[in-house]
Amino acid sequence: MADPATAPALGVAEPPEVGVRAVELAAALRREGVPVPTGATVAYARALAAAGTTPSGVYWSGRATLVRRPEDVPAYDRAFAAVFGGGPVAAAAAVPRVVEVRLDTGDDGAAPAGGDDEESQVADVRTVRWSATEQLRHRDLAACTPEELEQAHRLIAGLRVRMACRPSRRKRPASGDRGTLDLRRTVRRALPTGGEVLRPARLQPGEQPRRLVLLVDVSGSMEPYSRALVRFAHAAVVARRHGRVEVFALGTRVTRITRELSTHDPDAALRRAAAVVADWSGGTRLGEGVRRFNDRWGVRGLARGAVVVVLSDGWDRGDPQVLGEEMARLKRVAHRVVWVNPLKATPGYAPLAGGMAAALPHVDEFVEGHSVASLEALAELVAR
Repeated sequence: MADPATAPALGVAEPPEVGVRAVELAAALRREGVPVPTGATVAYARALAAAGTTPSGVYWSGRATLVRRPEDVPAYDRAFAAVFGGGPVAAAAAVPRVVEVRLDTGDDGAAPAGGDDEESQVADVRTVRWSATEQLRHRDLAACTPEELEQAHRLIAGLRVRMACRPSRRKRPASGDRGTLDLRRTVRRALPTGGEVLRPARLQPGEQPRRLVLLVDVSGSMEPYSRALVRFAHAAVVARRHGRVEVFALGTRVTRITRELSTHDPDAALRRAAAVVADWSGGTRLGEGVRRFNDRWGVRGLARGAVVVVLSDGWDRGDPQVLGEEMARLKRVAHRVVWVNPLKATPGYAPLAGGMAAALPHVDEFVEGHSVASLEALAELVAR
């Protein structure tokens, strides 16, 4: 079916005729056997006022307010075409599929007794629904088609990455009887009542977000996943109102790309990051990269008390002992170290690579990062 946004052939009228047609659309839906309460018609009129009278706005406003079940979408398309003209347009997210379910049989293989053959065949049919988006969330990003990968990138861009909180020295007002007495605010409240304390003010310890540091491996071995992981980092950067976020690209060198990811357009952010990372899809020297990060940024203060997330498959052309030593340094200053490895979801995987084996003893969490669902779980993990 065509996209409603690109279907100008629909004969959508201007107000106030659209309001009349809205009532006609509700009546046409009832004739198609779709129950449409009066409140839904009112909601449709309000949606039209908000969405406008473009073909896309008229179609999707009615689709969202008048249709309650996915199986009623074809009836809605027919009613919409009859009232507004043009062909039906839709892009259903959930598609009903009819499958045959074999009933349990006895030991002799015969069908269960009762009912004639036609009724038994009807009873064998079940209607199920599946969501392409839900399937895509759990699919390995390396196995996605270009179209699926584009949709997965949109899902990643919609993630809301929040930061873990830590106790703050600054206290904040408390409600009820919790916390300690705030003498200054208590005296101020008592001035209008001649010094009589009616409502004692209290304070409780405050919180502030921890810093989140993301070290993204952009080497050649991570090519199937690196762009999706950088998009996850972009989603964390644009949500920095919840806390500070720093992003570094690891390859044969370490490159700070926080500023390049600060724009709200994920595609533009990825292009800007790729332009400044000279070793994108090149070799891997994780140990040297983590050492440069520790010497220049991490141990000096950027990683102190922070949640540090390393997104890498653990393949390292350098000395694994160097990576182990530098991860130990990072662990001593960071609040928590999380290692995200896309290969962890592979059946039979074991962290036997030299770099991964050397880093693992100094990691608090070792998680997957091969799919949209695993990145959603990572967003929840860094918020704890």
